This record gives sequence, structure tokens and C-alpha cells, in this order.
Amino acid sequence: MVELSDTGLDPIGDVHRTALGREATEPMRADIRLLGAILGDTVREQNGDEVFDLVERARVESFRVRRSEIDRAEMSRMFDGIDIHQAIPVIRAFTHFALLANVAEDIHRERRRSIHVAAGEPPQDSSLAATYLKLDEAQLDSATVAEALKCALVAPVITAHPTETRRRTVFVTQHRITELMRLHAEGHTETDSGRSVELELRRQILTLWQTAIIRLSRLQISDEIAVGLRYYPASFFEVIPRVNAEVRDALQARWPDADLSAPMLRPGSWIGGDRDGNPNVTAEVVRLATGSAAFAALSHYLAELDQLEQELSMSSRLLGVTSELAELAEGCQDKARADEPYRRALRVIRSRLSATAAAILDDRPQHVLDLGSAAYDTPDELRADLDTIDASLRTHGSAVLADDRLALLREAVHVFGFHLSGLDLRQNSDVHEEVVAELLAWAGVHPDYASLPEDERVELLVTELGTRRPLIGDRGQISDLAHKELDIVSAATHAVQTYGPAAVPNYVISMCQSVSDILEVAILLKEAGLLDASGDEPYCPVGISPLFETIDDLHNGAAIMQAMLELPLYRAMVAARDDEQEVMLGYSDSNKDGGYLAANWAVYRAELALVEVARKNGIRLRLFHGRGGTVGRGGGPSYQAILAQPPGAVNGSLRLTEQGEVIAAKYAEPQAARRNLESLLAATLESTLLDVEGLGDAAEPAYAVLNELATLGKQAYAELVHDTPGFVEYFKASTPVSEIGSLNIGSRPSSRKPTESIADLRAIPWVLSWSQSRVMLPGWYGTGAAFEQWIAAGPESAEDRLAVLHELYERWPFFRSVLSNMAQVMAKSDLGLAARYAELVDDESLRHRVFDKIVDEHRRTISMYKRITGQEDLLADNAALARSVFNRFPYLEPLNHLQVELLRRYRSGEDNEFVQRGILLTMNGLASALRNSG
Repeated sequence: MVELSDTGLDPIGDVHRTALGREATEPMRADIRLLGAILGDTVREQNGDEVFDLVERARVESFRVRRSEIDRAEMSRMFDGIDIHQAIPVIRAFTHFALLANVAEDIHRERRRSIHVAAGEPPQDSSLAATYLKLDEAQLDSATVAEALKCALVAPVITAHPTETRRRTVFVTQHRITELMRLHAEGHTETDSGRSVELELRRQILTLWQTAIIRLSRLQISDEIAVGLRYYPASFFEVIPRVNAEVRDALQARWPDADLSAPMLRPGSWIGGDRDGNPNVTAEVVRLATGSAAFAALSHYLAELDQLEQELSMSSRLLGVTSELAELAEGCQDKARADEPYRRALRVIRSRLSATAAAILDDRPQHVLDLGSAAYDTPDELRADLDTIDASLRTHGSAVLADDRLALLREAVHVFGFHLSGLDLRQNSDVHEEVVAELLAWAGVHPDYASLPEDERVELLVTELGTRRPLIGDRGQISDLAHKELDIVSAATHAVQTYGPAAVPNYVISMCQSVSDILEVAILLKEAGLLDASGDEPYCPVGISPLFETIDDLHNGAAIMQAMLELPLYRAMVAARDDEQEVMLGYSDSNKDGGYLAANWAVYRAELALVEVARKNGIRLRLFHGRGGTVGRGGGPSYQAILAQPPGAVNGSLRLTEQGEVIAAKYAEPQAARRNLESLLAATLESTLLDVEGLGDAAEPAYAVLNELATLGKQAYAELVHDTPGFVEYFKASTPVSEIGSLNIGSRPSSRKPTESIADLRAIPWVLSWSQSRVMLPGWYGTGAAFEQWIAAGPESAEDRLAVLHELYERWPFFRSVLSNMAQVMAKSDLGLAARYAELVDDESLRHRVFDKIVDEHRRTISMYKRITGQEDLLADNAALARSVFNRFPYLEPLNHLQVELLRRYRSGEDNEFVQRGILLTMNGLASALRNSG
């Protein structure tokens, strides 16, 4: 099917046009040829020559389009009127190729890293090894490091995404193919069990082909919870404890006087707690999410204890143990193990943990053991018993055993506790206002809270928070909405009490625009018993995190936080949380609001202002970055993004959301997970301990330039998105946004409210729609016009002003990151394909009015990028993406043409399940191929 022909073209980028570049990438091309040939054979065997020939013809024609040998219209005509029963296997073939190409590219990256290490070259940036060298050169003292890394935290927060819907079978099969390709890359022709690697690949690809990619029914939140948890056995249980231990050891070796014992890397989740615009999140869902996470944690511990019991078979007839170990072993009187103290001690631990599982879990995990032991009250008690085993092993020369499975289990308990990962709650501020108003009216505190001005709201809420009296008792007659919201917070209370305070660490307020928005959440937490601010030492295990999302909200965020911290009651609450305040920054809605350049600069300026507020008030600020997978939602390479933060913004702590296909790309495999988690840690350490901004005294002039550019970019973006008549109609007709909302994609509605407004549309469908249609508009639009207008506007010459921008690109990580990410997006865009989607707009004048502007700005933006950076190639600084574009993107062409064809049929009334399924499959295939589409 997809054996690469000799196209006569070299990969994008000068480095790949050399003989050395082709030689370096030949192993990846060979892997793609192998996987593509097997997939092609499978298609022919399973669906016959007619389907295979159609797939092969589509492949050949796609390369002809790329070589400009035929017009795109000619390519599209081959799918006009295609029988839907033929269209679906064609879509599936190119979707599976995208998945297999992902595997080949990942294997190639591993291969290149191995070659790099074997050659003895210096460690690469974004690795911890490189970071340690930089820290060593800085010669930092222990006091500085201890203060900077106090309460250090790096938390990737897993969130749900409508296009990440792969079945577990597909997930597992892809993992098996990856393992087989690793063997193939190492030169093996057989597996460890003596099976042919190529034959096993054929078996796995056949399984893949015969397994449905997507579900027939709408994804439920329970499915999304299960998908999020699958990354723990796939990689997190192995990688996170190991990396935490290695980082702690490396830092303590350099600064032994600094207390750096706490694990830095601690994952989180939004799946099941994020109810902003998602009515499907209920109290039962919160209990399911937190309970399922706890089940995964305890199941892992019990399985590891069972394995340790088999491994630690040492006999007391041959060695001595500590008195503490002997005492622990006394809890098991198994005569068959009378001389095996470690096995008896481990059985005691397993019995106690089994009792814990029985007490706190709804389901019974495997490997439980009932010896009548008392349950553990806290994870610290479990760790203490594991520490007893560790200490005893080291007394008789068995450190090598202690440093293996036992060490990883001890680290796992340290980071995962009984809760596994913290589940954030999130809701929109409008809902909080409505519910709190109802509670205050019911309790007779105020009949119309919503009518009050802000200062009176704050005064009323502060007074109410200063009492222990609940507003609503068991007999409160309140609306279904109020009941639902209170029940959800009560479910969080149950999780905190059952699994520990880390089970629900934060409550995030979407569209937070005032002090009262924050205090309203405090009222809800107080009602559920999660906050008591009435005494000298407030109780508040759940932090309140305002989320500033729009351009205006980001601008006002620091003033809101300053006003909050001036309230004695709230300042005492922050003090009770170790003087730490989290603030979440939204990249998605600010982008949708003001465009790419304005949104990025609004976030940067908000961070600067919030850092100053934290310094002024003597608190530690932790920023939570609401980044989507794609650049239009704050995505892009994490290492560069973190280094691009303003001074003081990281400060040892970082939380960021991880979504969709990006999660699978980063964390589905242990090697990939380690690399990406290392990158987060490396960037956090460098941003915290080193000066990475590089502007020095030139900061304020640089900020002034970006202020002007952001204003111009926002104006150019608004002129299209907000001011062009018919733009919403064009957007809905020329992208699959309506189908995202109407078909079975994800558990969340595509809009917060049932309106036609772009403002109410959720960011994921906004960005996903533009990605599917290959416009990628949120990742670049308005930037070219801003640069062009700024260069032409000043009293200096255009050459001088261009030189200013070039210097900023060379010197300032933030500006370089903005341009680099934009270039990556534009390299994935394809306005030739976008023109096919534009044809779905019936109104010809509207089509030209909008699409012509997009084309002009696209051309302008590429031109300005090249002038500012001095690079003729959009992907000069991203060889991996250049390889991907060259090897993979011709295979996206048929998916886009088929999606347009099926959208046209669906909208004309051909509403049968196969057409709908075909549209879903094209969305899934394009999302998998683009890897960061929403």
C-alpha cells in the first residue's frame, strides 16, 4: 500500500537535502516502508484488490499533487460519489498508516538519541543531564537552592479530549508494534521467544485492521476516566518513581544541606472533575474518578508486594535482620515461612494494605491477603513499613536488592499515596454566583445577592465565611442545580477524607473576573466541610485557583489577586496553605478572544504582574498553565515553553494540562514518558535556578515592542473573526465544527451555552475545526499583519525596526518560542486543502470575503517570519517535524478530501450511520496524524 516511491524529493530542511541527512533518516524511511508494506498486504488480503487499488491510487495521486504534477481538483474527483462502503476502508487504511508512521518516527528519535549517547557527545538540551551541567556551572549555594525549590512541584495534569478515543485494544496493539519495531531497529529478526519479528508485526497489524478504531456510542466520562488511568500501568508507575528518585539524589548530591526529599513530579487529572460546560459531571462521576484512581494505586502496590514476596526469599538461618524487621514479621505466623522474615513481613504489609483496600475502595483488587490485620490510616504508615524492610536489607549487604523493586515501590507510595493523582474540580463562575445567590436567599442572609455591587458582595461573603453556620441543612429546598453543585463538592469531601488531602488539591474557577468569584467558591467549600476560616488557624485542604482566560481577565488578574490578599480572612487561608497561592492561566479562550500574538503576550504580562503581587505579599505563586495540545491553545514543545516564561514565574513549581493525542505521544511508552517528563523537570529547574530570559536592562524596551505588536495583532484578528460580516457562518460551513457537536465525539458539549456565539464555543472544537480543515488559524492569524504594520509605523527605517525584531528573536526565549511555534503550525497548514473546505460555503461572496483574507494573511505571515528570523525554511529549527511533514503529510491528503466529500453528503441529508462513521474516522485519522490538533 504505502511503500514510498522514489518521489525525487528530499525531506524539508537543508540538513535533510545532504547525503548525510538522507543517510541519517534512511532507517526511519525503511521502517515506514516495512510497516506500510505489511499494512498494504493486510488491506489487500482482507478487503480485496478493488479497495487496495483505490488506496494505492490515492497514495500515488497524493504524491503527484505534492510534486505539482496534477491539480488538487483532479485528486478530489476520484472520491466524488464514492460508495461509502469503499470509502470507509480507504479512510481506515490512511488512518492506520498515520498511527504506524507515529511508531516509526518515535523509534527513529530513540535511535538518534542512542547514536548521540554512544558517540560520547554532550547531553542534549531538555535532558536532566544537560541541566545538571548548567547548574554545576552556576555554582549555586544550598540556601538559594533550598529556598527556590521549597514546595517544588512539576505536575502534568491529564485532561479529556474528544479525538483521543482509541480503544484499549488499539492502544495495546500499538504498544506491541512499538516493541517489535524496537527489536527490528536493534537488528533482531526474532523475539525473545523465538518468533519471527516480521510475522508478529503482521499479526499485530492484522489485529489492528480488524479492530474498530472508534466506538459506536458517544464516549462516556467513565470511558474517559479509564483512558486517562491507562497511562499509569503503561508508563507512569515505572517512570515517575524512578525519575523522582534520580532527581532527588542528583540534587542532594550537589546540595546536601537543602531539604529536597519530597517528590517533585506529581501528576494530576481533570477527568471527572471538570464540569465547566459539561453537565455530565456529577457527584457520582467525581466518586468514580477518585475511587478509580485509588483502586489503580492500591492495585499496583498489592501486585508489587506480591512480587517482592516472591523475590525476597532470604533465610534467617543464613543472615540476621534488624529487630524492627523481626517485629514486623511477627504479624505473620506462617510456619512454612518461619525462617523467611522478609516474606512474612511483606505478607503483613500486604494484609494491612488489603484491609485498607477493603475500607476505602468500592471494588476488590487482585493480590489481596486477609490475615486479620489492621488497615493503614495513611500512606505514611505504609511507607514506614517499607522503610523497615529497606533498612534491614542494607544491614546485611543487600543494598542492590533494596535499590530495585522495593525502592520503586517506596517512591511510588511517596508520590501516589492512596489517591494516585489529584483530581481538580472546575466550574464556571456564573454557576457559582447562581448557586450561592440561591443559598443566601434560602438562609435569609440576602434575598437578591446577584443585584449587589462588588464591594457589598465581598463584604457579605467575608462575613459569612467568618462563621461556622452552614447556609443549608439537610432539609433545604433548593434547585436541582444547587443540589448538584453541592453534591459534587460533598463528593470531593468524601475523597479528601477517604484517600487523603491530595485527592482533590484544587478548585479551579473558570472565567474568574472578580474577588467575589473566588469567595463564592469558598462558600461552597465551607458548606461541604472543606473550609473553615472562622478560627485563628483556617482549615482548607482544597486550594482555590482562579482561572484568568480572556485578554481582559489576564490583564486584570493581578489586581484581583492583590485585592484578595488584602482581605485578612483570605490571607489567613493562604498562610494555612504554606503561603502558597495557585493561579491558572488560560491560553485557549484568550487566543479565541484576541488571536495568537495578543494571547501569548497577555499571558506573559499577566505572569509578570502576578509575580510582583506574590513578591509584594510574601507568598509563593504557583502558575497552572491551561495548555492544549496545539499551539493555538498554548501547545508546542514544553521545554522551550517553560524556558520562555518571565523571570520568577516558575519558581520551582509548574502545573500544566496535557490533552488528547499529545498524551499518547508523550506518555504511552516508558521511554517516551521518561523523555518528556525529564523535559518538564529540566526546564523547571533551569527556569527556577538560572537566568534564562536573557533581556537584562533591555527588558522594558522589549516589553514595549510586544505591547505594540500585540495590539496590532489583536486588531487584525478581530477584523476577521469579530468584525467580518458572516464570519461565523463561514466558520460553521467550512469546518466540521457542527459535526463535532452533533456526532458522538467526547462526553462534553462543544459549546458552554446553546448559542451561535464564537465566545461561547469551547476552545477544543474551535481549534480542532481549523486543524481538520488545515487552516490552523488560531496558531498564526494576525501575526503577519502586526509585524508588517509595526515595521512600517515607526520613525526609524523599516530596516532598523526589522533589526529590532531580529535581535529579539535571537536574544529572547519568549519571542523565539512564539515564532517557532507559529512556524510549526504554518508548516502543518495547507491552504490548498483549506480551499476544498471553503467550497462547502454556498455563498460565493462570503467564501471569497473570508477565505481571501485568510490566504493573504497566511502569505504575509510566512514572509514576515522569514524576514525576522533570517530562515528560509519554516522548520529549520525542528528537524523532527520536517521529517514528519515529508514522510507523513501526503498520506493526509486523501483523508481531507474524503472528509469534505462526506461532510457535503451529511449536510445534504445523507444521514446514515456509515456516513457519520466515515466523518468520525477522518477526524480521528487527521488528529492522529497531526498529533496536536485540539
